[in-house]
Amino acid sequence: MAGTPVSTPDYSEVVEAALGRLDLEAKARLLAGQDMWSLPALPEIGLGSLVMSDGPIGVRGVRWSADDPSIALPSPTALAATWDPDLARRAGVLLAQEARRKGVHVLLAPTVNLHRSPLGGRHFECYSEDPCLTGEIASGYVGGVQSGGVGTTVKHFVANDAETDRFTVDNVVAPRPLRELYLAPFETIVENAHPWGIMSAYNQVNGTTMTEHHHLQSEVLRGEWGFDGFIVSDWMAARSTVGDILGGLDVAMPGPRTVYGDALAAAVRKGEVDESVVDDAVRNVLRLAARVGILDGVDGAVTELPAALDGPALAREVARRSFVLVRNEGGALPVDPDRIGTVALSGAAARDARVLGGGSATVFPEHVVSPLDGLTAALPAGALTYSVGADPSDELAPADQGFTLRAVCHDADGNVLGAGSLPSGQVQWIGDDLPAGVTHEALHSVEVTGTFTPRESGEHTFGTRGIGAFALTVDGRVLWEGSQSPRDGADPFEAFFGAPAERGRVHLTEGETVEVSLLHTVQGPAGAPLTAVMFSLTHLGPRRDPDELIAEAVEAARAAELAVVVVATTDRVESEGFDRRDLRLPGRQDDLVRAVAAVNPRTVVIVNSGSPVELPWRESVAAVLLSWFPGQEGGAALADVLLGHAEPGGRLPTTWPAALADAPVTEVRPTRGQLPYSEGLFIGYRAYDRHGVTPAYPFGHGLGYTTWEYESLEVTPTHAKVRVRNTGARAGRETVQIYLAPVADPVERPRRWLAGFASVAADAGVAVEVDIPLRGRAFEIWDEGEGAWRFVPGPYEVRACHSLEDVRLAAVLGI
Repeated sequence: MAGTPVSTPDYSEVVEAALGRLDLEAKARLLAGQDMWSLPALPEIGLGSLVMSDGPIGVRGVRWSADDPSIALPSPTALAATWDPDLARRAGVLLAQEARRKGVHVLLAPTVNLHRSPLGGRHFECYSEDPCLTGEIASGYVGGVQSGGVGTTVKHFVANDAETDRFTVDNVVAPRPLRELYLAPFETIVENAHPWGIMSAYNQVNGTTMTEHHHLQSEVLRGEWGFDGFIVSDWMAARSTVGDILGGLDVAMPGPRTVYGDALAAAVRKGEVDESVVDDAVRNVLRLAARVGILDGVDGAVTELPAALDGPALAREVARRSFVLVRNEGGALPVDPDRIGTVALSGAAARDARVLGGGSATVFPEHVVSPLDGLTAALPAGALTYSVGADPSDELAPADQGFTLRAVCHDADGNVLGAGSLPSGQVQWIGDDLPAGVTHEALHSVEVTGTFTPRESGEHTFGTRGIGAFALTVDGRVLWEGSQSPRDGADPFEAFFGAPAERGRVHLTEGETVEVSLLHTVQGPAGAPLTAVMFSLTHLGPRRDPDELIAEAVEAARAAELAVVVVATTDRVESEGFDRRDLRLPGRQDDLVRAVAAVNPRTVVIVNSGSPVELPWRESVAAVLLSWFPGQEGGAALADVLLGHAEPGGRLPTTWPAALADAPVTEVRPTRGQLPYSEGLFIGYRAYDRHGVTPAYPFGHGLGYTTWEYESLEVTPTHAKVRVRNTGARAGRETVQIYLAPVADPVERPRRWLAGFASVAADAGVAVEVDIPLRGRAFEIWDEGEGAWRFVPGPYEVRACHSLEDVRLAAVLGI
């Protein structure tokens, strides 16, 4: 089962024996990162170096490089859209397989913060607006990863629900919403899946920085919930030696510059920290080391690994199961591949697919199947035409298509120290993640050098991103020489997440290869918490007249039997490091859809975004399919779904507003350092209900290629048993959703809330019965006066639904 935790042995004896052989310096050193991704080995006790790596859609490993490719699964919003914890568990098993291949012991995932506001810039990396759905999907994911002997760190604990001022913001959250919403997924995961790690967030909660939050980390997480794993800081979140260790933080990352290590040992000697507190933290790390199999004298928690999985095949399955068909007028989908005729495909994202979100979730897959690739392979020769139509980005991006690049490292005398390949024009070497033979001490400059073969003739724009001195040369011509200084108060990762700067333009001819070079003199910010080389060669292709591009797509669509338009966000819209300012699709994409739909009534729009965007044309097209960020096999999965080889299995994990003005929570930017969660319990569909606002598409919504009849519903205080029948002409899958609605509520609560769900499959005409557990917590509230959970007696209406707004059966339960 998805929520079944890995059974771990009692490692107390070996942990105590190892602890007893360590002096204070060794213990303090073990709690501090030795570099960007690992803890030090302690050979004297048979302890190996514990290696961590970012997820959540793949395992990057300790090097941010395409030299060792990673499977790229669909985004977490996509995984949540499957509403299938068992599928999430399989995804976790695959990621454990990838982690072992790359020598990684702990995956820095999953992210279970909530979609408090659709403006949250990193929501593609989170699952849902609902704590029940989030907790169940993440429990499956954690169980899958750990069944492969690899640890997880559920993050970011807690209330890290936006990106603005994320290092310092004080999120002011009342106890009841904190418990019922934001802590709830973490509690579910600890109970269901027993994670081996939790990551503490950057932000403050109610005036206390999370890494120092003794109440939430020690009293709630460890005390009330019985969590026995390790707590690791988000990278650079630990800022107080005494405050962090007393607050319950076990490990401060990254290293080697950290508030633990020598500083922690000194604090013990000064009497500021009792050594027993350090011992407790070391026990947690040693227990984790035993579980992942790097502590001598005991076997790891998993001695028999799961069967190997086919990564690309699973990525394709998750993608098609995640696609949400929100509109399908007149049975526009699926299309018959034998009778489809001609298809006009348009949209820049159809050719240059966006398969994952920006920031630390980035991995480098071995290949990417774009919508253009997938449909070209699936359709008869000559059936498909392609037009750019509209490009969502008019901003420079790291050099990619048409570029073949490498990075050559020099010392101060110009001698070559080493070189490495680059998947794009983006250099991101953090800590010791440097090409072989290169050290930070010797490194003076890096030259990104290689060739560029344009896909289009015209004026190409080149630029830079990063801090330091640059010299940019294209086709033998120096476009720019100069320096870029950091902004005051900038995010430490601005060189990676920040906006690029235009440096020059040059006219190039399609197919004619030219030499390119960006020489960067390395300059780290004074007092930087870690050593890193981060900069980019950026590029933007010729800017054709937008009206001409749209006109070309319109003419192709006019002559075709079917028009498919792919619209998308960009990494300047959805990424780590900043929040969104609106929900509009960038560029002229809305105009493209309207123009194509005006000439072809069979227009299908694919929405390639990780979280909600406004779709002002949604009622004027035949079909709308949400593809999220669909991972490396997204284009193949799209062809499967459009041509009916598989049905779109997804249901919305978050409410999709018609317009930003309809969204009930839009404040994600703090005032004077504080961000009040003044909406209390009312986020997502709970808030839409309260304010009487109708969204574009409700929570849980999604159409399939068959029909379902709900035949019976039986309820008890602990279970809802539902019988459904596939009444269509083909096999399909249904997500049965159970909501509770108090009949007469003696306390302030949402009008209804998700209490359980199950995904079922059946052939045409076949009935299936599903038994859905109802957790007792669904009938409780957090009593702020008592500081405890309180059962609220019924009656409750138990609703068996296809979606929040599509109630099929209901029964009253008196408890």
